[in-house]
Amino acid sequence: MQQLEEMIDKYQNLIFSICYKVTGNYLESQDLTQETFLSAYTHLSDFDGNNEKAWLSKIATNKSLDYLKKSNRSILAAEDTMFDKMESKEPTPETKVLERDVRERLKNYCRQLSPPYDKIAEYYFYQELEVWEISSLLERSEKTIWTQIYRAKAKLKKIYRKEGHLDVTR
Repeated sequence: MQQLEEMIDKYQNLIFSICYKVTGNYLESQDLTQETFLSAYTHLSDFDGNNEKAWLSKIATNKSLDYLKKSNRSILAAEDTMFDKMESKEPTPETKVLERDVRERLKNYCRQLSPPYDKIAEYYFYQELEVWEISSLLERSEKTIWTQIYRAKAKLKKIYRKEGHLDVTR
């Protein structure tokens, strides 16, 4: 993360300049600059560490060219159809079913834990209560709750790995 922050500090103006020269659009260049650094962050593990400037410049150029291709192909929608094409923020039925399944699995896994971790995990991870709320419910100190959350999380990870639902190498 620190490496990315250093890259942003060092190359932000250069990346913006590249995006602006390619697109000629100030506002889009700001967005493309952010997209460039986001892409760099997601692919940081693939970066060999040599010549950050060239690597970031290449990403910025590609992002800008992709933007131009996309904008040249797009056709402005008529006012009648514009709202029809806008994506709904409402989750799809498939997403709702998957979320419900994941939450039920989490609840079942929380209940498999031994006391006191079963209640702690259910309150914190399933019911999404704040630490202070759990502390007052169980009449324990917040520090104790944090410790139990940490241990419950480790136990849940083991269950998820055992069930094949979590691919964590750490």
